[in-house]
Order: sequence, then C-alpha cells, then structure tokens
Amino acid sequence: MPLGLRSKKKGKSKETSKLVESEAAAPAPAPAAPAPVASASRLQFHTQLAHGSPTGRVEGFGSARELYAKIAEAFRIDPAEIMFCTLNTHKADMDKLLGAQIGLEDFIFAHVKGQRKQVEILKTDDVLGLTITDNGTGCAFIKRIKEGSLMDQTKVVCVGDHIETINGKNVSSCRHYEVAKMLKDLEKDQMFKLELIEPMKAFEKLEPRSKGGTLPEAKISRGRETLRLRTKGPATVEEMPNEVEEKAIKKVDELLEIYMGIRDIELAATMVEAGRDKKNPDEFAVALDETLGDFAFPDEFVFDVWGAIGDAKQGRLE
Repeated sequence: MPLGLRSKKKGKSKETSKLVESEAAAPAPAPAAPAPVASASRLQFHTQLAHGSPTGRVEGFGSARELYAKIAEAFRIDPAEIMFCTLNTHKADMDKLLGAQIGLEDFIFAHVKGQRKQVEILKTDDVLGLTITDNGTGCAFIKRIKEGSLMDQTKVVCVGDHIETINGKNVSSCRHYEVAKMLKDLEKDQMFKLELIEPMKAFEKLEPRSKGGTLPEAKISRGRETLRLRTKGPATVEEMPNEVEEKAIKKVDELLEIYMGIRDIELAATMVEAGRDKKNPDEFAVALDETLGDFAFPDEFVFDVWGAIGDAKQGRLE
C-alpha cells in the first residue's frame, strides 16, 4: 500500500537498537532462478558433526528446517539437537554461520547441544551487550558479546550459547527478534535468570568473546553460485549478488539495527531484492508489505532503505 497509508501499522522504535541486536535467515521471495529447480534437488553436500563424526551427505532440502532434518537423519540424532551450522569450518565461527544461501562447494558442519548451565544476573545497565541470532528453526543463540558490556563481565555466558529460558519462561521456539525484545524489556536494577545450552565441543573450545562491534566484511556466501534456501517453495540455484547489491545489503542491514534493533543479513538481502525493479518508494513499500508484512516496517525506515538502494545503484556507497 502507498506509504501515506501505512501509518495504521505499528512501527518499531529506534530505541530497540539500544540493547540487543539480532540476525537470522528471513523468508525470501521467489524470483526466477537462473538454473532449473530440478538441478537444485539433485545437489549433494558433505556434512559432519562439528565435535567429530564420519562424513555424511545430504540432498533434497529446500529450507533450513529440511536441511537440519536431513543432517539429523544422516547421523541418527533428533533435529532439535542441532543448534546451528557453520560452513567450511568445524569451529563455532560466528562469521561463517549458515544462512539462507550455501555455496555449491561448501562443507556443512552441524553444532549440537552440549552442557546446560544457569546464571543469575543483576541488570545494572540498560544495555546488555548481546547480539542474538537464530538458526531458522526455533533455536536462538548468542552471536556476539560486546567487549566491556554487562554480559562481557558475566563469564558463564558465552558466544554460541542457546538461550533456553528467561526467568523460567521457555523461549526455545521463539525467533531472534522475540528473544531480543524479552531481554530488552527486563527491568533495570532487577535480577534475572538465564538457562543456557552450550554447543558440544571436541576439537577446541569456543572463543569466549568476540572482538564485537561490526559485522564481518565477508561475502554473503562462497563461490559464484549458491543454493538459495526458502521458507516457502523449492530451493533454487542462483548467482552471487553483484558488488552493487552487496553494498546495498550491507547498508540496509545497518538500517535494520538503527530502526528495529536487529541485524539480519538475509532479511536485508530480501529487501534489496524486493526493490530491484521498483520505480518509486510507494511501489517498494507495496512489495515489502506483500513479502515481509509481518515486520510492519515504519515509513521512515522504508524511505531510508529505498534511498540506500538508490545510493548503491548510483555508486554513492563505500
């Protein structure tokens, strides 16, 4: 609907970016693929459990949920045990998390649930310093901990930990932005309790803290072609985003943090894709409502995203 009519939707406050960031794979539209869909269904990927296992093969999946089910079947484990996957490394490297795109030569490592732990924390600061992401199947976990933050001082809490409960409320099936809001809404100067599950470790321990701050400069995926996973419909083989689109995606991801308190590179890519052939911000707003209406993006945010896409096309983004 035109931007002037979108005020009936409830906008998100910029203040949500003050506490928690969040990023994860997002539902994507289904543009025409450069390669036949049938070829995607025949693709095979090698996989291992990150803490050590024989090598398995998975194929015939079109979403993260289906991929996790295939990996679980290969290793005879419950799909709910898989916390997240990394590409081309057995390390719990948060810069190499599997998103909605997999390079055709990528090797998939699955990180499964390990030791449970509990921690009680006094919220002495409005800012916790956490970046939350999820695996697309209902497992929210910690991607980064800001150096010097309240959570950085709580050594029990580590990068890679799955947040299972907040003050006794089970959040295992909640998306990243829902967990982020719950953490933001915790009262200052009050104690709160987290129950966490860390990933199983064998080769080496997780780094306890990230260097924090900004997103990596790495490409969205490896290789010239990728398998695009979709929430609805089959997976498709697509070309990598070009340099202009990558700059636009990076800028839109920054805007998501400012306006909505989330970091989500795949959501940003979906938004850039939605604006690829649009002629004005009203057309763009309609496309976003059709594809991502549940997010109820505020008008100001839509204008800024449209501007970022235009700046990228005009070569005005670094």
